[in-house]
Amino acid sequence: MNSFSDIGFFALLIKQGSMAATAQELGLTPPAVSKRLALIEKRLGVKLLQRTTRQISLTPEGETYLTEGARVLTNLEELERLVSGSRSTPKGIIKIGATLGFGRRYIAPAIAKFSDLYPEVEVQLTLNDRPINLVEKGLDVVIRFGELPDVRLTARLLANNHRVLCAAPSYLKRMGEPGQPKDLSKHQCLFIREADESYGTWHFHQGLKTESVKVQGPLTSNDGESVIKWAIEGRGIMVRSIWDAEQYIKNRQLKIILSDWELPSADIYTVFPTRNNLSAKTRVFVDFLLDEFTKYRSNTETSW
Repeated sequence: MNSFSDIGFFALLIKQGSMAATAQELGLTPPAVSKRLALIEKRLGVKLLQRTTRQISLTPEGETYLTEGARVLTNLEELERLVSGSRSTPKGIIKIGATLGFGRRYIAPAIAKFSDLYPEVEVQLTLNDRPINLVEKGLDVVIRFGELPDVRLTARLLANNHRVLCAAPSYLKRMGEPGQPKDLSKHQCLFIREADESYGTWHFHQGLKTESVKVQGPLTSNDGESVIKWAIEGRGIMVRSIWDAEQYIKNRQLKIILSDWELPSADIYTVFPTRNNLSAKTRVFVDFLLDEFTKYRSNTETSW
């Protein structure tokens, strides 16, 4: 055994979720799996897992070992591929998931270009109005907004993005412009149904100061374009990603409000499973997307 195989073993243990499942996957007994974990912890001098009879959970040291270890294994694989020159031919089915609006406007056209370059790869695109669980849906790649929630996945920044609070000048003239986030509770707000846990509550921060505001309004939709149309018509205030709203802000159909407050992160990532032998079709697709969206990644303000 060596450090690299220990990292791979630990990643498999977390993926399987139990000693018994890992033992079955490796053709070992649960005591043998437990013993190997104990040897790794002894060598490192730290506890990697909290264990009960029913479940295992990562310690902070275990989380670091898992996430940083995945990067080490990925780098090692890339190094060996570079040195050996072995690169399998990208072919077969690749399943991609994305949100409705961004997927329709940006990912679908990119996939068409990718298909021209790699005719042996069949791309199946699924667009959804809610965040897609890559593991549960059996997808190869998902385009998602915001921070990565699952340590079993790897994320690469696709595009810089942020959310803005905006409304039509006609609405602001009629109802007044809020000066603080708390003022939003007195306004008509427009909702996009994407994440139930945040529905009806908008979160803001300004430096170290944070505010959460319960807002309300008569109109909701799972379609961002419908909500934008309502906002342009002066029916209320909405939160929207800058990639979707910028053209209407530039032509003054919408105006940004509370610009000195920030909304939760909305950077866009391409997400795929963390594993050693990433298929050629997935690898080239991720590389292609990253290249296509280069202009949207920078240290300066994103221009959509």
